[in-house]
Amino acid sequence: MGTIDPHSPIPKYSQLRELLLGLMEDAQLPVDSPIPSERELCQQYVLSRMTVRQAVDQLVSEGRLYRVPGKGTFVARPKIDMPLRLVSFTEDMRARGMEPGARELDRRSVVAGSHLARAFQLDPGAELYVVERLRTADGHPMAIERSHIPAVLAPGLLDLQLNSLYDVLANTYGIVFDAGEQTIEAAIADPSDAKVLEVARGSAVLRMEQRSYAGGVCAELVESLYRADRFKLHTALEIPRTR
Repeated sequence: MGTIDPHSPIPKYSQLRELLLGLMEDAQLPVDSPIPSERELCQQYVLSRMTVRQAVDQLVSEGRLYRVPGKGTFVARPKIDMPLRLVSFTEDMRARGMEPGARELDRRSVVAGSHLARAFQLDPGAELYVVERLRTADGHPMAIERSHIPAVLAPGLLDLQLNSLYDVLANTYGIVFDAGEQTIEAAIADPSDAKVLEVARGSAVLRMEQRSYAGGVCAELVESLYRADRFKLHTALEIPRTR
């Protein structure tokens, strides 16, 4: 199970954090299982309670552990890599062996402000459709998606059944996305979004804005809020070749 090296320049709480992470990655501490109590960790690794608490607090803040008042501290589900490519939430979750789900929160017609009008290259005041959904994986809330689509590209969209928005866009309106771009930034969930995502008020989220294009035309802009305790960013890096 590893030991703490008292002579190492690495702080003892960091060493304990690494040991606990190793136990989780090796499935010796599986998801939703309790970790040893602070007293047990103190005795096992000959550490002060303050040192143990610092290591556990850090893992809780990172979303790797979670606390249940009166019961203890438990192993959280691993974070899901957020794909930096044009792929639907449904396709991504199924590729990971998870069952995707969606619950419609709202659908409405809005007037484009300057930001959205510029994104779609429309005049300010143009009509946009907004479809707001909660996306789930294996029944757990993962993200809130707010899709904006120009009404001129998909007239009558809000009157249709939208079990799969992308299927409807492709089959009814001939809109097939072939390119896209996205920006991702850190944000704080407001109280209403936090309630829907089932996280505490003030929780960190990943805010993503994705623009999807069909034939060179921006046909959808999605503003999404992903639970930061369930997602992380991952991408491959390449070193440019010099000529």
